[in-house]
Parts: sequence; structure tokens; C-alpha cells
Amino acid sequence: MFRRREPVPFAFIAEADQFRSNVAPPPRRRASAGELASRWLIGLTVVAGLVGALLVGLPALSADISPGHTQQSDVSKGR
Repeated sequence: MFRRREPVPFAFIAEADQFRSNVAPPPRRRASAGELASRWLIGLTVVAGLVGALLVGLPALSADISPGHTQQSDVSKGR
């Protein structure tokens, strides 16, 4: 791109502490009771959904196969 031909003074970096502001940011606004209740309700809903999905999917994840539920083809039955 373009190159500057004159040297760039870096003295302003060394003096940067002189220009720092002493103004503090405003304090954070506290959440109201309704906002806190809605956050808890959303979190509880998400957790309940995850637990419900785990409970519904748990039988599909089990590897326990009982002998009464095995499938047999017609050939293996001896027909």
C-alpha cells in the first residue's frame, strides 16, 4: 500500500498514561424480580427438557435384549 516517508513518533505511546480518564463507568443495573424469575424459569425449562429427553430415549439406548423379544425368520423356525 502507501508508505510514509517521514518517521512516525512513538512518544505518544509512552505518554498514554497521562491521558487516561479517571471517570468510572456507571454501576450495573440490578435485575428486577420479574427478570430473575424469567431467567430461572427458562433455565428450569431447559433442564427439564434435557432430563425428559434422556428419560424418553433411555429405553432405546439400553442393550438389554430379552429372549422373548428376539426376531426369528421363517427359515430358522423350521417351516
